[in-house]
Amino acid sequence: MFDLTGHKALVVGVANDQSIAYGCAKAFRAQGADLAITYASEKAEAFVRPLAEELEAEIIAPLNVRDEGELDDLFSVIAERWGRLDTLLHSVAFSNKEDLHGRVVDCSAEGFALAMDVSVHSFLRLIRRAEPLMPEGGTCMTVSFMGAQRVVDRYGLMGPVKAALESATRYAAAELGPKGISVHALSPGPLMTRAASGIAEFDALLNDAAERAPTHQLATIDDVGAYAAFLASREAFNVTGSIHPIDGGYSILG
Repeated sequence: MFDLTGHKALVVGVANDQSIAYGCAKAFRAQGADLAITYASEKAEAFVRPLAEELEAEIIAPLNVRDEGELDDLFSVIAERWGRLDTLLHSVAFSNKEDLHGRVVDCSAEGFALAMDVSVHSFLRLIRRAEPLMPEGGTCMTVSFMGAQRVVDRYGLMGPVKAALESATRYAAAELGPKGISVHALSPGPLMTRAASGIAEFDALLNDAAERAPTHQLATIDDVGAYAAFLASREAFNVTGSIHPIDGGYSILG
């Protein structure tokens, strides 16, 4: 129904073949997009590079989202190699374990600031650099979770952080809409990723989602990828600013 042939997509946040970012990159490529894929560190490169090469990524580059130099270098390479960018996919989040596993009211100021910087402001930093490369419009996406909108047991500090990410998504969509740039937050239901494994008792949440969701099925990274590929397409040009649940209907339940 839609074609991304010749589309230029930057995917930030691939960690392994179970990553949401990988599911999105795979879907973009299946629809014909050319990819730029980043890895967070030298250690991560060993896992990410083979996946990027499998997807025939034209650009494979290091990116610590807190390193302004690496951000600038990445976008310089994209500008030189492609001259434009059509889609940005941001799937990055982090919290110190002591802040994540404790009460929100007890989290440290430093831990709160770190989680907000890596998980939220990094999206804005990426959008700011992507904007000049989208003169004819484009799509920017990030990844949230229903813990942003209601209390999810054991999700802790990431709930307020994801809430801030969703609010930033709406404001960015309002500001960039006149330029034809849409901004979205994908909100998959519970699914097992490396990031999710850091949440205490996450298996119980997975089981509850599978049992109670109207479809009785957990979301997969392929589900998320398919939705992201649609949002990246021209057919979705007039959709922006929304939080998109991809969860078998689990989020509609009380």
